[in-house]
Amino acid sequence: MPRFVVDEDMPRSTGVALVKEGYEVKDIRDHGYRGADDREIYDFARKEEAILLTGDLGFSNILKFPLGEHFGIVVARFPNEMSPHNINEEIVRSFKDLVENDFRGNLIILEPGRIRIRRTNP
Repeated sequence: MPRFVVDEDMPRSTGVALVKEGYEVKDIRDHGYRGADDREIYDFARKEEAILLTGDLGFSNILKFPLGEHFGIVVARFPNEMSPHNINEEIVRSFKDLVENDFRGNLIILEPGRIRIRRTNP
């Protein structure tokens, strides 16, 4: 089962929702990375051998965070008006459609009702 590091720009409840689904989750706010720069967060996720779940579009820069050099990056792009409850439901529902190889080394963009995967080997 994939492991996740949840960035601080995601609702705190996202980690809780994922744990309820059986995933192992570390929230960066609980590990001294609140306010850390993107590289520190990325390195923490790699050290934890975990998929980074973030709302920060900067992590979609494959020149800065190359495909295949991490355990997966998921960028969640949801409207500001969307409630944390609905965001969490959408994330959990999307992850049920994915297998571990969909994450490993790839960039996943989640949007309401849509999953895009940029793969290391298309």
